[in-house]
Amino acid sequence: MRLTTKGQVTIPQHIREKLGLLQNTEVEFLLNGNTAILRKSKHTSYRGKSLIDHLKGKGSVQMSTDKIMSLTRDHKK
Repeated sequence: MRLTTKGQVTIPQHIREKLGLLQNTEVEFLLNGNTAILRKSKHTSYRGKSLIDHLKGKGSVQMSTDKIMSLTRDHKK
């Protein structure tokens, strides 16, 4: 692997898949002597918060909470 002039390196796909590193996943580096360790950041709320912020105010259906809840429940026939 080669480091770019911007200090970037591509994490191989099989490693991203094994670690569950999706697009926009926060990662952090830890140093242990001359070894750098890459891991998912413990601040995992970023991705969920980003998704919620993106969806806020996008709904266009005017339904009450009771109506939405009734649609999600099993109905006996």
